[in-house]
Amino acid sequence: MAPKHEFEHEVKLDVEARVRQGVKAVLEEVLQDEMTQHLEAGYRELTPTRRGERNGYYQRNLITPAGKIERLEVPRDREGEFVTEVFERYKRMTGDVEEAILKMYLSGISVRKIAGVTDALSKVRIGKDAVSRIASRLEEQQKEWRECSLEKKYPYLYLDATYLKVRWGARVTSMALLAAVGVDEEGFREVLGVEVAGSEKEAAYTSLLRDLIDRGLSGVRLAVSDDHEGIKAAVAGELPGAEWQRCTVHFQRNVLSHVPSSSMSEVAEDLSAIFKVSRHKTAEALAEEFVSLYEKSYPKAVSIFKAGLCDALTYLSYPGTHHARIRSTNMLERLFKEVKRRTTRVVGVFPNERSASTLATEIVLRSSEEWALRRYLTMDALQGAQKPNPQLSRH
Repeated sequence: MAPKHEFEHEVKLDVEARVRQGVKAVLEEVLQDEMTQHLEAGYRELTPTRRGERNGYYQRNLITPAGKIERLEVPRDREGEFVTEVFERYKRMTGDVEEAILKMYLSGISVRKIAGVTDALSKVRIGKDAVSRIASRLEEQQKEWRECSLEKKYPYLYLDATYLKVRWGARVTSMALLAAVGVDEEGFREVLGVEVAGSEKEAAYTSLLRDLIDRGLSGVRLAVSDDHEGIKAAVAGELPGAEWQRCTVHFQRNVLSHVPSSSMSEVAEDLSAIFKVSRHKTAEALAEEFVSLYEKSYPKAVSIFKAGLCDALTYLSYPGTHHARIRSTNMLERLFKEVKRRTTRVVGVFPNERSASTLATEIVLRSSEEWALRRYLTMDALQGAQKPNPQLSRH
């Protein structure tokens, strides 16, 4: 008599096989129904609208959440026009497994271990060649994206960076992930560039901007970023006709960092009120009140406020309907938060710069896919506004 665990294993295998057979039968029924709809007639059915003839079957395998379905019978039509949607649906369903494979590969896990994990996930062992194909295809797609021409004009350009942990030889170091997002003349957002650099120095941002300009970046009227000297210098050098907007969120944080927690709420309320008005005169009047209220109590905070206010109010020269979205880099902050969420827990420390760049770029691009479906700004007001004078640009 076979041991109990062997019997249980055999039962489990038998159940899995029967589940796969059941899935196979259902899929073949769906394929037949798709063919009927395509021909507008059932098997050997004569109808006035019939569009062709069936022409037997061909067999193919399909990876599904139930495991690998073998010798699935796919109907053919005589004209060769029938295309099923079944495989595309299952491709989308198994996309999570492919993404898991990619993350494991980029985080330095051996292909042998990946094969074991995917075997447990999908009942299909993914070998070394398949893992390499997945990674190579992704890198090739990103290469094409990085080299594509920028044929539209982008009046607004957002620049920012976050940091990722990357193994560099025997030690772990932080590398900057630089990103540039543009808003085009029709008001749609688009990720224009993503780069990994050793730091956020001027040279890194200059390289990023020069690459974008080489690809055709033009029409930038306002660059939005935090108060980073490297960004400001790069914008001044590479985009001399553009104005610079200091992120008001970062600016307020800088001011409030010199205010005691006991007074933080009150000061923050008065500070934020300045950036809720739509006219320069009103903002300046509120700013004067802020200085008179807090200059004696919090001189360091007010000193920072006075030094940075002009650059923080640049957005007031632009259409009022745009103010809420051009006065900060919150959009990029949300993208970076998603990168951290999806990499820190899965990867932690990247094994090298290449893997950090590939995975972080893919997450940024996937997270921004929906941008193409929703207009970010209505640009009619900007098109009628006077262009800024380069001589008056503030960097």
